[in-house]
Amino acid sequence: MKQLLNTLYVMTQGAYVNLDHETLKVEVEKQVQLQVPLHHLGSIVIMGNVMISPFLLGRCADDGRSVVILDRNGQFKCRMVGKTSGNVLLRQAQFECVRDKDRSTEIARNIVAGKVKNSREVLLRGARETENQDEIAALKKAANILANALFQLKDAPDIDTVRGFEGESASAYFGVFDKMIKSDSRATFKMNGRSRRPPLDPINGVLSFLYTLLLHDCVSAAEGVGLDSQMGFLHALRPGRPSLGLDLMEEFRALLADRLALTLINRKQITAKDFETRTGGATYLNDDGRKTVVVAYQKRKQDELQHPILDEKVPYGLLPHVQARLLARHLRGDLEAYTPFLYS
Repeated sequence: MKQLLNTLYVMTQGAYVNLDHETLKVEVEKQVQLQVPLHHLGSIVIMGNVMISPFLLGRCADDGRSVVILDRNGQFKCRMVGKTSGNVLLRQAQFECVRDKDRSTEIARNIVAGKVKNSREVLLRGARETENQDEIAALKKAANILANALFQLKDAPDIDTVRGFEGESASAYFGVFDKMIKSDSRATFKMNGRSRRPPLDPINGVLSFLYTLLLHDCVSAAEGVGLDSQMGFLHALRPGRPSLGLDLMEEFRALLADRLALTLINRKQITAKDFETRTGGATYLNDDGRKTVVVAYQKRKQDELQHPILDEKVPYGLLPHVQARLLARHLRGDLEAYTPFLYS
């Protein structure tokens, strides 16, 4: 039996989240809008002006349930977790592996290989779904660049070289990303390069928001198996940076975020009216846009696919947890290498 612990996203401004015995309640203007048994929730994410009771925070800490606070634009502010759990010997093995340049480079190489392979699959799918010959040629050319990066990646001697191939692949990938957007939506969602903090156009706005949601799930997955989410292999270590969470999400960006963004845009589930532009050109999803994306993301996580290593069907939402567990097994010495998730 598989259980996908749900994440509750509270985005209604002025809402109050509290605990009544074993039931979580969300109130808006003193009216109960939602009730859910607390044990059904794996984590809680609140966005913007949302209040949460201290008693509920304490209970979540006791249960090991994370509470994440984002601003109204989906930018991460903080994350509350309870006492450190997991096997201290696993974290010791993780720290030792990070200090070992050869081993950490090998893991980083495999993570980037997974990202590049999955991104290439998105490009090839985009080429199959269009009849425009110029678009097909551009997408296949970018796919060939990624294939070449994959070939060279296996011999990358150090982390900097691995990061170089990752950057080269990302540049080629996002250089043709809007070729996969239907022509009648391309004027709104034209991509002028990847912009992050802040996103400067609608396509970057929706991608950044989805990456924030995905990062939360990957951090939870790492900590759920007892790993230190700040001690990564590919991403540089910085105070407060969830480097391992960022590592884990790389192989899922194309599958769980990019493809979903393309689907929402091409089906016109999000349009220009779902965004707001701030001073300086920053472009973010508005309240309605965020709700549409969150609902679609949660629904996507319930879909299943065949996992190539486990050889059984796994919900998309459990993929980060499966990969975090495979990484933990490698660090313990139970697996010879970390194998990334490869979508095909």
